[in-house]
Amino acid sequence: MSHYAGDLTPQETWQALQGDEQAVLVDVRSAAEWDFVGVCDLRALGRRQYFIAWQQYPQMLVNESFVSEFKALDLPLQTPVYFICRSGQRSRNAAMAIAAAGFKKCYNVAEGFEGDPDSQMHRGQINGWKAAGLPWVQK
Repeated sequence: MSHYAGDLTPQETWQALQGDEQAVLVDVRSAAEWDFVGVCDLRALGRRQYFIAWQQYPQMLVNESFVSEFKALDLPLQTPVYFICRSGQRSRNAAMAIAAAGFKKCYNVAEGFEGDPDSQMHRGQINGWKAAGLPWVQK
């Protein structure tokens, strides 16, 4: 897999999305996570985000059609694309895969939507999109 443009915090991602009307956010979590955990809310930016699972729930096998599903969005190769998952691992893999497919500005939201687990194994308190107080909604 190719190198991607790098890792950003959720706050840096929000600022990038705010500052570049061409930038897009792609949530690569599973449909179950989108439905039950919540999703980033980009309405204040007048943007929509895309949802393409990197892994298929419940087996969590890598989605073999991920790259083709992404390419079907028909975005220019220079589009800044920010990938987010729960904690930053799946989104990093997605950013690398799309960079390898020829896209030039693929970023990983390193802390993800929920961030790292705390001492009681609960997510959303230490870091990540939700802990940063960025807009999100429950579906």
